[in-house]
Amino acid sequence: MTEPVEAVGGGVFYGDLAPWWPLISSPDEHVEEAAFAAELLAGAEPPTRTVLELGSGGGSNAHHLQQRFAMTLVDLSEQMLAVSRELNPDCEHLAGDMRTLRLGRTFDAVFVHDAIEYMTTEDDLRAAVATAYVHCRPGGVAVLVPDDIAENFEPGTEHGGRDAADGRGVRYLSWSTDPDPSDSTTTTEYAFLLRSPDGSVRVAHDTHVLGLFPRETWLRVLADAGFEARSVAEVTTDDRLPREFFVGRRPAETSSS
Repeated sequence: MTEPVEAVGGGVFYGDLAPWWPLISSPDEHVEEAAFAAELLAGAEPPTRTVLELGSGGGSNAHHLQQRFAMTLVDLSEQMLAVSRELNPDCEHLAGDMRTLRLGRTFDAVFVHDAIEYMTTEDDLRAAVATAYVHCRPGGVAVLVPDDIAENFEPGTEHGGRDAADGRGVRYLSWSTDPDPSDSTTTTEYAFLLRSPDGSVRVAHDTHVLGLFPRETWLRVLADAGFEARSVAEVTTDDRLPREFFVGRRPAETSSS
């Protein structure tokens, strides 16, 4: 049994608003990044068949990755898992915290997308990387994808959303800042306009505190866990700074003479 830990992430975003997730972050927005991640995940020896995704959220990346791999999806939010189960019914879904999860089995690869940013301290980050390591078989790989690292974070805003055939619609605005550059966190404020099928509109607000670490910290934490670590610059056609994908290979076991 593991000790309970304080939940991380946005309570409104991943709780009450979970049913709206396909209109906030549609799977078709993740085609390119999922394809790039898949090539890195495929780098295990022998070749990758099974992938554990930690912090899988609504399953938008898994929707594409399952075309190549058998996916086991883990998230802290039961509401988000319900959304993912509807989108990805053939994937295994489990509730759990990436800092403490222990399934007692290993996978060819472990994937952690931007949910890794909810690790706001180095201790949290180390705990999540340790979870990735113990679930990664010898010769397997782990791929972690923060949206930002300290070297490339820029304050800014984003907006998006879409409409559904049933009359529902979402529009959102996000505003990311670094209130205290001396610490390891940033803050993103989200504002949502949510239109119901009857035409009524309500407003929701959520605040997210996210971890921000330099490249050296990412590589050091991966190496300290036992991974052979490197960073890979994302290849993207999106109009934004490419992200850094952190890749850890768990060394293969060598037979003793």
